[in-house]
Amino acid sequence: MGLSLTITNNADVAAGTLSCVVLVDGEVDVSNADQLRDALDGRLAAGASELVADLSRTPYIDSTGIGVLVGVAHRASEAGVRFSVARPQKNVARVLGLLGVSGELNIREA
Repeated sequence: MGLSLTITNNADVAAGTLSCVVLVDGEVDVSNADQLRDALDGRLAAGASELVADLSRTPYIDSTGIGVLVGVAHRASEAGVRFSVARPQKNVARVLGLLGVSGELNIREA
């Protein structure tokens, strides 16, 4: 299964904020993790004040993909950007929990 990324930007001009959601559709593994990293880092570079990786359509993520999410979480924190992972599928959420990175990734259900 290929990976498809859909990026939605919501700007609040009055507040000067940019909220970005990256919908990750497909499996994330070593063959395509760079694509996810580039998309998320691109949103950080674009000045996002909030960045969300929506994993509701991601049935599988390997250690490379998890490393991408953790790395982005660290870079976002350093930049003062709120980063979270939204709606991970049950098996993905379980792996994130077993690895102890759920808190670091600010997992949310909505």
